Amino acid sequence: MGKFDRYAFSASPAFDEATTREAFSRAVPLRTLVIYCYDPRAAEIPHIVAERLGDEVFPGQIIHDASGNRVASSTTMFPIIVAGGRAIDALRSITVAQHLFGIQNIVVVHHSHCGATTFTADGIIGAYQREQHADISSLYDRDSICIEDYEASLKRDTALVRSHAGTPRHVNIFGYFYDIDTGILTEVVTDKAEVALRA
Repeated sequence: MGKFDRYAFSASPAFDEATTREAFSRAVPLRTLVIYCYDPRAAEIPHIVAERLGDEVFPGQIIHDASGNRVASSTTMFPIIVAGGRAIDALRSITVAQHLFGIQNIVVVHHSHCGATTFTADGIIGAYQREQHADISSLYDRDSICIEDYEASLKRDTALVRSHAGTPRHVNIFGYFYDIDTGILTEVVTDKAEVALRA
């Protein structure tokens, strides 16, 4: 038995995956994932997106059971925080969130004066070769490493999310540019799900 098995649902002898999944989906009313940069200046992005979408709850409240254990949350929005807000780093999280909770929206946000605009794909690949003696040239798609053009990167990232097999077909996907100095969120991409368009 592992040291932390008592904290893993799947390690319980009574574990039933379908029942556990259903319980998770009821415990958190997740609707929206927001992918954005780990730059501390961009920390308000989930709040701004929640306001823009209108019916989102963020950060919400933690719900405790009678024993004081944290068993649920009222949040409807989860942040996925990655370098430059690039969607490539969020794909697995999208798949897992859909499986556990179900989602309706995926929002990709890139922000002004981002560190991901301070280098090029060739620059970081060359620096890693010189400084770390490692070849990273085949690790990532070159167009997903940095940001050279905000509109192009948002269009690329929302298209990447839409085309990924781990993205549910029914979700709406949005791409926004966030000005960290003014707090203005500008819509660049709106990709409504085909199911929603037919309704």
